[in-house]
Amino acid sequence: MSWPPARRSGARRPEREYEKVAAPKKGRSASAQSKPWRSLALILIAIVALTGGMFLSGHTTPRLGIDLAGGTSITLRAVPEAGQESAINKTNMDTAVDIMNRRVNGLGVSEAEVQTQGERNIIVNIPKGTNSEEAQKQVGTTAKLYFRPVIATEVSGAAATASPSPSASSSASGSDKATDKATSSSSPSSSTTPSATSTSQGRALTDALKADPTPSTSASASASASASPSASSSDSSAAATKLEAQYAALDCTDATARAKAGDGAKPADSTVACGQNSQGQWQKYVLGPAEVDGTDVDEAKAVLNTTTGAGWTVTMDFTDGGAKKFGDITGKLAQNQSPQNQFAIVLDGDVVSDPSVSQALTGGSAEISGNFNQESAQSLANMLSYGALPLTFKEDSVTTVTAALGGEQLKAGLIAGAIGLALVVIYLVAYYRGLALIAVASLLISAALTYVIMALLGPGIGFALNLPAVCGAIVAIGITADSFIVYFERVRDEIREGRTLRPAVERAWPRARRTILVSDFVSFLAAAVLFIVTVGKVQGFAFTLGLTTLLDVVVVFLFTKPLLTLVARSKFFSSGHSWSGLDPKRLGAKPPLRRTRRPVQPAAGPVDPKEA
Repeated sequence: MSWPPARRSGARRPEREYEKVAAPKKGRSASAQSKPWRSLALILIAIVALTGGMFLSGHTTPRLGIDLAGGTSITLRAVPEAGQESAINKTNMDTAVDIMNRRVNGLGVSEAEVQTQGERNIIVNIPKGTNSEEAQKQVGTTAKLYFRPVIATEVSGAAATASPSPSASSSASGSDKATDKATSSSSPSSSTTPSATSTSQGRALTDALKADPTPSTSASASASASASPSASSSDSSAAATKLEAQYAALDCTDATARAKAGDGAKPADSTVACGQNSQGQWQKYVLGPAEVDGTDVDEAKAVLNTTTGAGWTVTMDFTDGGAKKFGDITGKLAQNQSPQNQFAIVLDGDVVSDPSVSQALTGGSAEISGNFNQESAQSLANMLSYGALPLTFKEDSVTTVTAALGGEQLKAGLIAGAIGLALVVIYLVAYYRGLALIAVASLLISAALTYVIMALLGPGIGFALNLPAVCGAIVAIGITADSFIVYFERVRDEIREGRTLRPAVERAWPRARRTILVSDFVSFLAAAVLFIVTVGKVQGFAFTLGLTTLLDVVVVFLFTKPLLTLVARSKFFSSGHSWSGLDPKRLGAKPPLRRTRRPVQPAAGPVDPKEA
């Protein structure tokens, strides 16, 4: 069979443009076009897995912030001492967060949040049901760290059978070398001597108070003694009786009692306090006047001691004045029996450690060893360091929201979101008709992913949904819908050029994809910058906006595009039904190109000018 003359003369066979576009490039997009079910299956599996994880975790609703659930939010700003700007650093701020967490927990608060924001701010969120004035007072004051001698101690609570007589503690050893050692457990040690009666306990405490190893260090007692010996004796007896009554009534298993233990006691006074021992039991103490102040500690570090095999230890270096004070008190304590050879490290009225000593530690530094692990050693070192932090914290803002007002704000936010979603759906239905089904399905998938992830982020990273975060989710509705509109309009443009639906869907995707990625990148960049430079609740808006922007990319790539590929194969959409949103007539499409033969050119030779 011979070619027609037009073929032999070099004329090419024209092709319809959509036929050239529809043919996928080898090895790149054929799978995506022919197997959209894979992408749909992937995103549905992800939704099922995340939903299952949500129910297994037991957190089926997002955690609500203070402004929605009710409570108090306090913003504190770190202020360094003069010439100590370098004190505002991550280590010191994290230490401050640890201390404030202890204070809030001391109030019996559950689910409170204390976290740094920015370089010099700490946010304290305390949920409803808490005395906000007391909480504000606790977190806003500077920590007080003291070293006090232990006079008596026993396990506290109804189940306690210990007495205030000498408690069991680790043996102690020391030297005058560069690093002295005071070996103890990493937390208060419990007493092991059985109790007889309340009368014998009171007698034992009275004897212990009389045997206070450092009675002369109390400024008030010394002044009274010089003025009138008989008055001093009477005052001391009354103070001992009062302290004995406080000690007998103290129940350290009660959070309120722990928070109030030692209230009003001055550093120069004996006092009562609570602490937790290594068995997790609460221990109560009678403590003598403070001998060393937290500001006398120059540096404290957690160190892994591999030389002596002591494991994790806490080393303390004292200032010149602090070294003399510490040497004096350890010299006095070393002459006594347990527990009166122990000194309590007291932070905000709470005993965090009670090491014992066997000799004076005069080298200007000390090492506390015991059953530490890295975490507990670092925690104690942080507490010791905090007493010497050249930082104070000032309140920048305090926001208190009642539960009723929070519920109203949440309701208003949900109503606003529902109205915004309804308006978007109405617009999509009116303008895109059948395509609106794909858009609404994509919005539902995006909403499901957002809800499940927010519910999981609550227990995972402490994310709390506040009112600005709800606003971010509402704004995200428009961002997500915008991605669908970009793709739909690209498809419609291809149909206007005369292409049929299936090649139009594939040809429109690369162009729409590029636009969607650029748009979402700009939105995500704005959210990231906003999250970094802002403090407080605005970060909730930025976080939600960034999260929903990322989910928009996932939904468009794994759900919207594959779903449109599938519906393009249906007769309703491919035939351009008037309600499909892809009717060529309504879109003003050009007629498709037809294959025609070109006219046969005359043989080579002179051309008549008239014919030309």
